[in-house]
Amino acid sequence: MSNLTLRIISAGVLMPLALAATYYGGWAFTLMWAIAAIAVLWEWTRLVKGPVWIVAGFFYAAFLFVAPVWLRADVGYGLLSIFLLFGIVWSTDIFGYFVGRAIGGPKLMPRVSPKKTWSGAIGGTAGAIIVAVVVANVFKLPSLMPIAIIALLLSACAQAGDLFESFIKRKFGVKDSSQLIPGHGGVMDRLDGFWAAALLAFIIGASRGGFSNPASGLLVW
Repeated sequence: MSNLTLRIISAGVLMPLALAATYYGGWAFTLMWAIAAIAVLWEWTRLVKGPVWIVAGFFYAAFLFVAPVWLRADVGYGLLSIFLLFGIVWSTDIFGYFVGRAIGGPKLMPRVSPKKTWSGAIGGTAGAIIVAVVVANVFKLPSLMPIAIIALLLSACAQAGDLFESFIKRKFGVKDSSQLIPGHGGVMDRLDGFWAAALLAFIIGASRGGFSNPASGLLVW
């Protein structure tokens, strides 16, 4: 099977599980991200060399766990905040992949990730904004413009997270963080963008809604 076919099959299995755990919340959601964080830490320690990089991996995995779990714990908007995060990150990947392949053009950061293009980056961000505004409109959030701006920021942050992981892998001469997910490589390969976007979403939300209501601070303007 082609790599794209494997990616679609893996996504078809993992996405419903992630959405179900998100909808259920509580221990199921916490367990899902605990497993993901442990897997990422395992991959990171296999990938890097040196004490400083090893220590950095603990922070990387901790942020991956804490940010989504804390956002989901917000009683009012926790569920919607995670669904919106999924929509932004996934649409960034999907639109970026297909727009980049269709249009091509100048490379975004050829020394870090030779296949990524400016057209794909712009297409991914545009797709994320559209999806975020549609979701916000369906769930009747009070203001759409701030959500569009947040989608732009989170999409850009997700792409930065992807590039950061590409930099790490290139630095240590590794193609994939592992082979745990067919077609995607490792868990870190799949969550590099989500990790960065979730952390920024939590920072924005907590700065406005406090640590008790970070999802409300993120979505209600």
